[in-house]
Amino acid sequence: MSFFDYFRSKKQPTSASVAKERLQIIVAHERGKRAQPDYLPQMQQEIIEVIKKYVAIDQDQVNIQLDNNENCSVLELNVTLPD
Repeated sequence: MSFFDYFRSKKQPTSASVAKERLQIIVAHERGKRAQPDYLPQMQQEIIEVIKKYVAIDQDQVNIQLDNNENCSVLELNVTLPD
């Protein structure tokens, strides 16, 4: 190893490997969506509309997640309320 090798950066990932990693993330995300019940998007929208009746919120301030366990499903709703 020469003195100048110390300052050279390591090999950068190729665009193909970066694209592959991104595709794997997208596929995993889509698989997670497939496990959700068909009624979930409509139910999420209805829950947001009910909250909007009482508090002025943006849709971006609402995070809804469905967790499936062995024998039950948990719908988690996180809303960032204005001050």
